Amino acid sequence: MARVLISMPEEFLSMIDNVADDENRSRSELIREALRTYIYRQKVRQSTTASKNADLLEDLLE
Repeated sequence: MARVLISMPEEFLSMIDNVADDENRSRSELIREALRTYIYRQKVRQSTTASKNADLLEDLLE
């Protein structure tokens, strides 16, 4: 597995650590899940946008 170094405010890191502790998991695991969720939501948004654009084009061509 690759390692990544990121910078963030101490307050943000503290919030991440609190959530990870509350959920009994590692900081890395929590951040990986958050990124997977973000990537999934971006794909859904792109798909929704593409679908709306297709509908608009279809309406224009009618």
